[in-house]
Amino acid sequence: MPLYMDIHDVPGITPEALAKAHEMDVATQKKYGVEYRKYFLNPECGKVFCLVDAPSAEAAMRVHREAHGFVADKVIEVQPELAEAFLGGGKVVDGAVMLPDASSEKIDPAVRTVIFTDIVDSTALTQRLGDEKGMELLHAHDGIVRDALAATNGREVKHTGDGIMASFASAVAAMRCAARIQRELGRMEEKGLPLKVRIGGAAGEPVDRANDIFGSTVQLAARLCAHAAPEQIVVSNVVAELCLGKGIPFQPLGEISLKEFDRPVHVHAVDWTQTAVA
Repeated sequence: MPLYMDIHDVPGITPEALAKAHEMDVATQKKYGVEYRKYFLNPECGKVFCLVDAPSAEAAMRVHREAHGFVADKVIEVQPELAEAFLGGGKVVDGAVMLPDASSEKIDPAVRTVIFTDIVDSTALTQRLGDEKGMELLHAHDGIVRDALAATNGREVKHTGDGIMASFASAVAAMRCAARIQRELGRMEEKGLPLKVRIGGAAGEPVDRANDIFGSTVQLAARLCAHAAPEQIVVSNVVAELCLGKGIPFQPLGEISLKEFDRPVHVHAVDWTQTAVA
């Protein structure tokens, strides 16, 4: 049975009201062959996310419509083996996702988009140009990425040696950041600095611990970065879905097989030359 994540814009909803709505879903779902697995609330932006097994997106929406009337604004199909990348990793209490190590019953709002940059052939560049020139290119990359992060409210998680891992509260901001990086690096190449990067991105609920993030979302973003061609941005289907209507053009690449993922993953390339970065 397909697995879906639905997204509701419900500013001002309380955890108590949300819990009651989930109870009503559970009481109604069998009628439509649906199972609402779990949900969580991001109170800062008034969004609710639900993970649901359903024969179709419409069947899932029928449950919401009949149970309480709070129909989702957007429904995204996700692959079963990637479910934990979206609403996993936390304790579930009566359907609500909680902080993994929290003593309080605070709902975890940590849905983020993760991107990786990777300098193409960094070792070969250093061997060909020498250590000093190689370090100059690395510093140029770091400066461009950090400027783009500052302009798009991204957070640098860590430096990977030949790239940077970053986290965003907004998938749209992440894509604008990635496009900005590729554009700035293109200008460097025009000036004779041979620096190209590949970028990969995925959206979900990574585990946040000690100023680092872990989990399936991070693993998927890293794998997509490794899969990308030089000067390409490759992202998961969820990232593309979350950017619908935001002026970011995507090219479907179909399904690809990735190391340590049991099933092929549906991915897209970002047309960064046509993406607004402001």
